[in-house]
Amino acid sequence: MRMRLSRTSVARRWRLGLAAAAVTTLVVGVASAGQAAPPDFEVQPIDPQNWKNQYDMTWDDWTDIPGTEWNDPDAKPSERGLRIALVAVDFPDQPFVMTQEKQSDLFGNPQIDPISRDEVPQFYHDFYMVPNEYNHGRTIQEYWMEQSRGKLGVEEMDVFGAYQVPRNLFEYGLNEWGQQSACPEGFTCNGNLDRDVDTVWKADLAEKGVPCPDSRCGYDVILRVYAGYDETSIWQEYGEMMFDTKEDIPDEWGPPASVDPDNEMPNWAPTRYVEWTSWRAAAQQWGLSSIRQAESSGTITHEMGHFFFRIGDNNNNPFSDRANPPQPFHRVGSAPWDMMDRGSFNGPGGHHMRWVVPPNMGGWSPSGLMVRNKIHAGILPEENLLDISREALAGTGVVVGEVTARAVDPGAEGTSGVKIRLDGEGRPDRTPACDINTDPFCHGNTGWDHYTLEVVDRMGFDSFNPDSGVIISKNKTNEDRNSTCGYGCFNWVIDANPDDIGLVDFYKPDGTPIMASIADHRQLNDAAFHAGTNSGSEYEYVDEANRLHFYVIDLDRDENGVLSYTLAVRSLDGDGEQARGVELGDGEVSGIRASQAAQCTFPLTNTGEEAATTAGHVSDVSGKADNDVYRLSVESSGKGWTAELDNTLTTARAGETVEVPVYVTRETPAARNTTVTLTATSESDPSATQQISCTVAVKDTNPRR
Repeated sequence: MRMRLSRTSVARRWRLGLAAAAVTTLVVGVASAGQAAPPDFEVQPIDPQNWKNQYDMTWDDWTDIPGTEWNDPDAKPSERGLRIALVAVDFPDQPFVMTQEKQSDLFGNPQIDPISRDEVPQFYHDFYMVPNEYNHGRTIQEYWMEQSRGKLGVEEMDVFGAYQVPRNLFEYGLNEWGQQSACPEGFTCNGNLDRDVDTVWKADLAEKGVPCPDSRCGYDVILRVYAGYDETSIWQEYGEMMFDTKEDIPDEWGPPASVDPDNEMPNWAPTRYVEWTSWRAAAQQWGLSSIRQAESSGTITHEMGHFFFRIGDNNNNPFSDRANPPQPFHRVGSAPWDMMDRGSFNGPGGHHMRWVVPPNMGGWSPSGLMVRNKIHAGILPEENLLDISREALAGTGVVVGEVTARAVDPGAEGTSGVKIRLDGEGRPDRTPACDINTDPFCHGNTGWDHYTLEVVDRMGFDSFNPDSGVIISKNKTNEDRNSTCGYGCFNWVIDANPDDIGLVDFYKPDGTPIMASIADHRQLNDAAFHAGTNSGSEYEYVDEANRLHFYVIDLDRDENGVLSYTLAVRSLDGDGEQARGVELGDGEVSGIRASQAAQCTFPLTNTGEEAATTAGHVSDVSGKADNDVYRLSVESSGKGWTAELDNTLTTARAGETVEVPVYVTRETPAARNTTVTLTATSESDPSATQQISCTVAVKDTNPRR
C-alpha cells in the first residue's frame, strides 16, 4: 500500500490553495470600495456525490479509458473470438425502417438518410462492429474486449440477406404476453420468428451450395436482425406516455385498414407489464434472449451475456401496479450498475430513448459487468480479486486494500474488486427472515453467499452509469432462480441512500407527473458509497447479522485520471491477536483565509503490530492485514470557532505515519484563539485511543506568502 502522507497532503493543499488565492486582497489589505467580499470559507467534501439522471446524459458524457483502444476493429481477442452470422429479414407488412425517408415513419424514424434494402445487412454489421458516425465509435466488439481485458471478442461477423419471412410482423409480435386477443380476424398470431428466419437463410445457403454442418451452420451465434421495432423499447413511449387512456389512441396507432377494413378493432392491445399500449407498439416482437434484435434494439450485449455465459436476468418489474397492483413492489437488484439488469438500458437519454433507429442512444452504451458476473463469466483475473473469508477475518483482523475502477486494468499487482465469502458455521446469509409479500425491500436470506466491493468510475462503458463511487453488493454464486426477491435475483446492491429518490418517470399528455416507483431502477442512481464527510452519501456499512463492517476510507485519482479507493472490511467477531496502538503528534498550524480559517495538521502513527496471522483467506492478504482503521473526531473550545474534519476515517500500516488535517473556522465576533482537540481511536481496539490539542489564534489564519 502506498504511503498516504504525500498524497493526501498534496491533494488537500491544492484544493485549499484555491480558496487562499481567492482572498489575496484580504491578506494584503482592505478590498477596494465596491468590491464584493468573498464567501465564507467552507470545508469541501473530498468525494462529493454527484449522481446524474440518465435522462440528462449525452454523448459528451463518454470518457475513454486511459491507454486503451478496445474499439480497434483490427484488435483480436486473446482467448476466444466469436463467429457470428448476421441474418437480416423484413416482413410483408414492415419494410426495414432504414430504407424509409428520414423521420417519415409513424415512430419518427429513421434518424438518418435512408439506405437501400440490399445495403441493410452491411449497415448493421458496421453499426455493431466498426466505429463510425452512426454508432458514435462504440461497438459490441469493444464492449466484450473491455469487460474481458482483451480475452473475449467478436472475431468475425458475416452478413446474409436481406430476406423476407413469409408472415406479417404482427403475426410474430402478437404471439406473446397474452396479446393474441389483439390478432386481426383471418390471421393466426403464432409465428416463430427465429425458426422462419433460419428457414429462409438456410434455404439460401443450400441454393448457393454453402455447407451447413450443424444447426448454426458453423457459427457460434445467429444474430437475427429484423425490420421494425423491439416492443421493449416502445411499449411505454408509444403507449401510456403518449396517450392518457387506451380510448384516446387514434386510428393511426391502431390496426391498419388492410387487416381491419371496417375499423372494428380496438386501437390498443395488451402488453407485458401493464394493461395496454398502442396496437402498433404491441404488434412488434419483444427482443428476448435468442440474440434477436429489431432495428431499434441496442441490447445485443445483454443478450450475448445470456447466451455466452448463462448469466440470467437480474431485473424486476417496476410497472405492473398501474394495472393490477402487486403486493408489494419489489426493489430492483443491481439496476444501472450492471448490464444484466437495467444497466443494459444505459446510454444517452436513458431507457426512454431506446426507440431511435439506428439505436445509438439509451441502451447503446450499457453498464459494465459487476464483479460477481465477471467472476461467473471467468473474465476477472484471479490475481486482481481480493478473496476474503468472513470466518478468517476474526483471526487476521481488518483487511485494507486499494481497489481500482473496474473498467481499468490495474496490472498484475492491482485489485479490481473484493469478495467476502459468507463462510463459517450455519447458513451463509444470517439476515433475519423477511416477507417478500409485504416488504418491498426484502431480498430473502437464502442463496446469498458472498459480498463484493468494487469501484465504478464513469469511463468506458461505465460512462453512462449515474455516479462514480463504491458499490457494495450481496451476491449468489449460483442462480438458483428462487424468487427470494419476488423475482429471480443474484446481485443485490446495498443502497447507500435507500429513501425514495423522488424522480419523475414521465409526464402524461395531460401534464400529470408519474413518479418512478419504489421498484424503479433509478432508485439506485444514488446507491454508491463515497469517502469522507458531507458527501451526500455514506462512507461505511455495517451488516450486524453477518458480522461485517465495511469502510470507504479514502480515494485517489492518478495523473492519468484513474480512480481508486482505499477500502476495508472488518469482522465484528474478532480483530486478530496483534496489539493495536495509535500516537498523535503535535499539530502544524497553517493559514487558509485571513481572519476566517486555518488548518491544523496532525501526524498519526500506527504504533500497533503487524498481523499475527494472515491464514484462512483465499487470497494472500500479507501486507493487507497490517493496517488498522482509526475513527477521528474533533472539538473546538473557543467561542465562535468551529473545528471540522473532511474525513472521520483514516488508516495506516503498523509503524506508518499519515496526516490528519483539521479545518478551523472563525465567526465574527469570536474569541482571539481556540484550542482544537483531535481524538483518534482504533476501530479494532477502542482502548487504543489518544487525544492531542493545538492552539489556533486569529493571526494563524493568515496564509503564508
